[in-house]
Amino acid sequence: MAATDEQYRPKAIEQQAQRFWEENDTFAVTEDPDKPKYYCLSMFPYPSGKLHMGHVRNYTIGDVVSRYQRMQGKNVMQPMGWDAFGLPAENAAVKNRTAPAKWTWENIGHMKSQLRQLGFGYDWHRELATCDPDYYRWEQWFFTKLYEKGLVYKKMATVNWDPIDQTVLANEQVVDGRGWRSGAVVERKKIPQWFIKITDYAEELLSDLDQLDGWPEQVRTMQRNWIGRSTGVELTFQLKDRDDALQVYTTRPDTLMGVTYMAVAAEHPLAEAAAERHKSVANFVEECRNSRFSEADVATMEKQGIETGYYAIHPLTQDLVPVYVANFVLMEYGTGALMAVPAHDERDHEFARKYRLPIRQVIASQERDELDVQEEAFTEKGFLVNSGRYNGLTSDDAFEAIADDLEKAGIGERQVNYRLRDWGVSRQRYWGAPIPMMSLEGGAEIPVPADRLPVELPTDVEMDGVQSPIKADPAWAKTTIDGQDATLETDTFDTFMESSWYYARFCCPNYQDGMLDPDAANYWLPVDQYIGGIEHAILHLLYARFFHKLMRDVGLVDSDEPFKRLLCQGMVLAETYYRDHDDGSIEWISPADVEVERDGKGRILSATHRQDGKPVQSGGVSKMSKSKNNGIDPQSIIDQYGADTVRLFIMFAAPPEQSLEWSDSGVEGAHRFLKRLWRLVTEHAAEGAAGAVQADALNDAQRDLHRKTHETIAKVSDDVSRRLTFNTAIAAVMELLNDVGQCPADNEAGRSVVQEALETAVLLLSPIVPHVCHHLWQTLGHDTPVVDARWPEADEAAMVRSSIEMVFQVNGKVRSKAQVPADIARDDLEKQALADENVVRFTEGKTVRKVIVVPNKLVNIVAN
Repeated sequence: MAATDEQYRPKAIEQQAQRFWEENDTFAVTEDPDKPKYYCLSMFPYPSGKLHMGHVRNYTIGDVVSRYQRMQGKNVMQPMGWDAFGLPAENAAVKNRTAPAKWTWENIGHMKSQLRQLGFGYDWHRELATCDPDYYRWEQWFFTKLYEKGLVYKKMATVNWDPIDQTVLANEQVVDGRGWRSGAVVERKKIPQWFIKITDYAEELLSDLDQLDGWPEQVRTMQRNWIGRSTGVELTFQLKDRDDALQVYTTRPDTLMGVTYMAVAAEHPLAEAAAERHKSVANFVEECRNSRFSEADVATMEKQGIETGYYAIHPLTQDLVPVYVANFVLMEYGTGALMAVPAHDERDHEFARKYRLPIRQVIASQERDELDVQEEAFTEKGFLVNSGRYNGLTSDDAFEAIADDLEKAGIGERQVNYRLRDWGVSRQRYWGAPIPMMSLEGGAEIPVPADRLPVELPTDVEMDGVQSPIKADPAWAKTTIDGQDATLETDTFDTFMESSWYYARFCCPNYQDGMLDPDAANYWLPVDQYIGGIEHAILHLLYARFFHKLMRDVGLVDSDEPFKRLLCQGMVLAETYYRDHDDGSIEWISPADVEVERDGKGRILSATHRQDGKPVQSGGVSKMSKSKNNGIDPQSIIDQYGADTVRLFIMFAAPPEQSLEWSDSGVEGAHRFLKRLWRLVTEHAAEGAAGAVQADALNDAQRDLHRKTHETIAKVSDDVSRRLTFNTAIAAVMELLNDVGQCPADNEAGRSVVQEALETAVLLLSPIVPHVCHHLWQTLGHDTPVVDARWPEADEAAMVRSSIEMVFQVNGKVRSKAQVPADIARDDLEKQALADENVVRFTEGKTVRKVIVVPNKLVNIVAN
């Protein structure tokens, strides 16, 4: 391609740039202690088959940050890999009659080619896939180390059980309480599950959030709430005519004298004992077990319960308190039992009203004289009433007094509790990393020895959609150890396990002597910038933080946290269109198949289907999704406009953390801008080389462009590095190019400032639209590639203005504008303003009362 080709041909330009980067291994990096490192990471994708616009946005942001940091002279690592295990691959394998491994690797190949087309600067030497035994081998090894440290255990836990398919179902496979495949009513069943003790790190996970000042406060707040630290009292309620007792935890011991009933979960041992005695209790317990309630559901669902026939003994008053089984008590949270204070808890109040239980007020308000707790729970703190010797104490003082009395009596103690529960990592699916444990004939569980890892998942399998192939094949699990028969665990890891440490393995993906090479890991970690959706704010990010601390504690890394800065990109939105059918169903129609007519303000006047010309309805704007068929295929846009247009639109349409609305006209506008950039550079270059700027040889127009160039450098540098507002950075470069088009370049001085402005524009845009800038940098006469160029620095001297525009107002209304010397004295400025022709016209015949000067902006003359 000729350097002065008048036509912007994105396909040829992009292929040429990508070939150059690949042939020169441009983005491969190794540890270099002589250079500051920068590790930029975007959350890796699940290999579903093809990229969607959410991927494109995430990875474009990461690539722009990486390329900018490279231009700062840093040793930049930007890797890419594949979160390759998971249930969708099993479902796809059943649907497509193939094996999950084959389907996954084919998808990886296709998506990798799409990433290359978009020009992302990844170090592909570091590519990893979590389904590769070389990867999960070390995850298995690490799990055995955690087992040896006492951080792993096995216990019975409740799961969704399909009685027809005889298999455990993930939550998403339960549809309206029935198995997605069999249609059978799903049961709640207890089976043995493996857990990791994340609760042992709850306090550190909470306190270390204060270190993460580069994270959005919203994410830190979500994690604080999920960890849920609370200070309270655990106390014992003895049971009448039974040897056991109910252990409960409360953050409000000040309300203890208001307890009127107790409630236990359906899985609680006392509920099971009551079920053996009463058929009605057994029926209710069974109903609760087969209903799937999350903690979030509890707040809104109807509260139901049944008496157990048992009574608890109040620890202070010795009164008998009835015990109920209640559907709003979850066994997996707390002790599975609670003391109910209906006067001062909304949930307890609703239940008490329904079952006509006593509601006893024990807290009064400092501000409100009239409180009717029979009608509404009073949940705030106050002072105690109807509480015997504690009457008159504030809630805080009563907390201490009652806690003291319970501790003295040996029936309670102060405790710090957490909402966080231990991490259940067992999955009864096939497509995951096998859990590296084995059971001996006597029932003992032992870890698989390191020299027998990895426990490999067989990949040449047939999926029937019912049972995991490794569970269906007894021979797979049979093994021996030290001459004894043993059985391998057939559960596989939760896929959050793989994504909890992949960022660290990227530092040394080919290291064979351990999970991590400490030298490499400690050079690159922590990640300097992590980018991904806010939907991962809790589980993935919390588990990754936990894993990092575990790796630190076994000596693999030195740092406390995995990610310094976190950017959560917004969603990509698009218009939706649909048709209603006579049977009540809705057909969602792709925006690509809809012809839309809009008014001058962009509002939809009409929408018709391209195929039949008949009207379709607009469903408004929503997140791109398969369910509403409003996704835009990135490949089609790349094919039509080129990758740089997609990248430019993505970065220009909205700040990265906000939602981005897809716009065909916006894409077309981005393409027009690139064609204009191409034309400006190629036409300038066709006139020959231009020399360096000589500031003292510039006229006013040339000096203005010179100043504008350096003002643009200063603004874009701040936007990209500190504010991460790429849209305003692009707008600033657009303004600069507008000024280039207005500056005469009819002499050497003019050509030099235009050359400087164009070089600056190419440098500033090169992280965003790297392909076209790769070519234009050469067109401007440079031998070294723009990817190796340094980010421009703003010249403070060039930004000093010899004159500034001042606004002249009379009584707050603009009456004139004038160019004045930048260093003009205040008195001279006032005189010039008062002498201005328009100002005189509006002050004539009036008395000037005051002259207000706002430096570098305006002069306001107050007259009447």
